[in-house]
Amino acid sequence: MPTLDRRTLLQAALGAGALTTAWPLFEQLGPQAAYAAAAALGASWDAAPFTVGVGSGDPLPTSVVLWTRLAPDPLADVQPLPDIVQVDWQVATDSGMSAIVASGSVPASVTLGHSVHVAVDGLTPGRRYWYRFRALGQYSRTGRTRTAPAGSVASVRFASLNCQHYQSGEYPGLRDLAADTNLDFVVHLGDYVYEGSELGTAYTLADYRKLHALYKGDPLLRDLHAAHPFYLTWDDHEVVNDYSGSRGAATFVARRAAAYQGWYEHLPLRIDGADSALPDPQLYRYRQWGDLLELVILDLRQYRSEQNVTGGTILGAAQKQWLKSRISGRSGGWHCWVNSIFLSQQRNPDGGYLFTDQWDGFLAERKEVLTYAQQAGIADFVTITGDWHSAFVQDVRPDFDNLAAPVIGTEFVAHSTTSSGYSASWNATNGPRLGQVNPHLQYFEGNRYGYDLYEVTPLRWTTRQRMVADRTNPSAAVTTLTSWHVDRGRAGAYEDPATKGSAAQYRRNP
Repeated sequence: MPTLDRRTLLQAALGAGALTTAWPLFEQLGPQAAYAAAAALGASWDAAPFTVGVGSGDPLPTSVVLWTRLAPDPLADVQPLPDIVQVDWQVATDSGMSAIVASGSVPASVTLGHSVHVAVDGLTPGRRYWYRFRALGQYSRTGRTRTAPAGSVASVRFASLNCQHYQSGEYPGLRDLAADTNLDFVVHLGDYVYEGSELGTAYTLADYRKLHALYKGDPLLRDLHAAHPFYLTWDDHEVVNDYSGSRGAATFVARRAAAYQGWYEHLPLRIDGADSALPDPQLYRYRQWGDLLELVILDLRQYRSEQNVTGGTILGAAQKQWLKSRISGRSGGWHCWVNSIFLSQQRNPDGGYLFTDQWDGFLAERKEVLTYAQQAGIADFVTITGDWHSAFVQDVRPDFDNLAAPVIGTEFVAHSTTSSGYSASWNATNGPRLGQVNPHLQYFEGNRYGYDLYEVTPLRWTTRQRMVADRTNPSAAVTTLTSWHVDRGRAGAYEDPATKGSAAQYRRNP
């Protein structure tokens, strides 16, 4: 008898109108029923009080952020804890935690949901470490992390994830990544949680805390955080679909602040200026992986204006100036933008643009920053992107309407982790049409789910599209669908000959 996955269970419950038996955050459920519903969806948690696990992030050469949250009752509005709980932490050079090289104690406050963010300093560059926490007489699980290297680097392997809608499937790709001991780090491109559906919507800080805690109820997601450090940005569903900046009614401003805080409380984020930076944390940042790779991590939600307006901005004035400074001051390694939404033009086959919530809604600013990059002599430029729930490989030009404009880089758009895309019939019909009206589009595949794996050396960037055989099965196999290369000193990507026969709805050069 096949295993009943959470996606099938939810669909069946929706069809029967039995929402209260399916969705743990449904407001009318009592605690016992909520946990029963969560268990039916495959949720489980680590031992209290470290139920939502541990994680690390934002590695620097001598520093990394360690994260946990005390939540003995993860689906409760209020945790059964004192206002302040002291949390001890340790970092070791061995998995058995016998060779301790750093330790300390920090207060976990009710103000920030008893979350802990420890910026550990004084570590050795390019080294693997293990860590754990202790509170209320209990130890957390042991996590593994690493610092960024300094100086000459021969290679880096990392992955990107995006759009992991809990109701839409399981996370077998995350299992695959957690088991990869040669992975250096993970980049999350946004839509880490989804704020609402027909099953209930998050509005308050308590709502967002429970939403994040439910996602952390997935054991594969917790395992991945415990296995590798993360670099992070966000998109819209961490707050509400397609929102722009901070404009709106007072109720929206309060909702955004609650969503931002809930996101921060559940992720290993380094905030300069400490927690006082909430409710408006600065996410955009520049990180180097030795002399090989520089990550320009963008925030394309917090500062944007409305779409399609004169003088509109997706970056905001301060971030745009910062981005230009990173372009002109680049180190000489591979230059990678961590970009939550479509950068390249996406013409609609029926006219106009397909979606203007993307960079297509901010045409002047896109042309401005890409022209600036061209004039600055940018080379070895790659953008990694999420959001679209499908895979694209695209040439980046400063002016997409001018075919004489040079190709200055490549955009790799990754499949979603679980979030549903267009139907197979839509993809089959419109893939070729997208290629006809978007001459920079090299490849499109929209029928699969997974993540992108990047293997980078001084001479070549390789992107491998890793696909799960079945997003409804947490034990599903994970394989490589296709591989693409960018050679150092030569803008533009080309597909590996070994994967040109793989399934796709469009290839410019089959």
